[in-house]
Amino acid sequence: MSGPNTNYDPVQVTPLKAEQVEQMVSEALAAIESASTTAELKQARLDHNGDRSPIALANREIGALPPQARKEAGARVGKARGQINQAIAAKEKVLAAAELEAQLAAETVDMTLPVRQHPVGALHPVTALMDKMADVFLSMGWEVVEGPEAEAEWYNFDALNLHPEHPARALQDTLWIDPVEKGALLRTATSPVQIRTLLERDLPVYVVSPGKVFRADEYDATHLPVFHQIEGLCVDKGISMAHLKGTLDHFARAMFGDDIRTRMRPHYFPFTEPSAEVDVECFVCRGESVGNPSRPCRTCRSEGWIEWGGCGVVNPRVLAACGIDTEVYSGFAFGMGVDRSVMTRNSAPDLRDFVEGDIRFSRSLVGGAR
Repeated sequence: MSGPNTNYDPVQVTPLKAEQVEQMVSEALAAIESASTTAELKQARLDHNGDRSPIALANREIGALPPQARKEAGARVGKARGQINQAIAAKEKVLAAAELEAQLAAETVDMTLPVRQHPVGALHPVTALMDKMADVFLSMGWEVVEGPEAEAEWYNFDALNLHPEHPARALQDTLWIDPVEKGALLRTATSPVQIRTLLERDLPVYVVSPGKVFRADEYDATHLPVFHQIEGLCVDKGISMAHLKGTLDHFARAMFGDDIRTRMRPHYFPFTEPSAEVDVECFVCRGESVGNPSRPCRTCRSEGWIEWGGCGVVNPRVLAACGIDTEVYSGFAFGMGVDRSVMTRNSAPDLRDFVEGDIRFSRSLVGGAR
């Protein structure tokens, strides 16, 4: 049995000599130390500890050695690679910390510098005023109700005592939905919401219904085909015109000030009887412009009063159409336009500004409720 081979060519294993391995380590450590960025350190790792680096090539030579030399050479190369890996890991921490510090310094925000805030939106003045109006009635214990904008003819006209020949049903006043024979339309008032409430709820009823309405009106400075109304309805036992006057007086004081006055002028509406137009005292001149040419008032045109809306005792025919016993129950109703209220309160010259979507308009009216 032959013993282990002790003969090998020293030329082929020169890279495994101690001085050669030490030279590789010195060059690797120098390259690692000189790296000033993580990118440079990565290149140093490839050059001095990668698969094609001198130390990796030397490691491959170990397999050509006889057993008694393989152990010594393997320990020498392994120790060298360990030194290189440790140096790389240490340098990586130093560079990472330095780069993070530089990044933080570059991204530092000076909190003392003035900033330009991103512009925010604004509540539309009509929406703001409707919310304020609804809040007045909520504080009185009333409810806010809503209904569909596309409505049936019966709810919009018939149940409200508007006979088939009434001019409001004509094409020049109402926006009908094709085909017209189907009897569908875009509601001309929020009154259909009141009819639905009477049909769906138990009595007594105290509700207010703000919302969007539609008319076949011209689009100009004083008219819009789409505008907003708020209507109120009370149906209970023993309700009279006096309750309506007290409610509207409270509403007016909440909207225009505690010393505001109201007045009623006889009028006609098919759905109320008796009916009235309600006016409020001009909240700008308080009537002092009447007969006083030295102090004219643009808001009331020196008349001292501003038309506010319509009102009246609910017509018994309307209650009967909803199945309510008119011998037991009575009620009152009122309604006013919101857009014109905003226009009057803020001296806005053109209703078209309300629908142009210019945020500067909404901001200029300070939420629409001064």
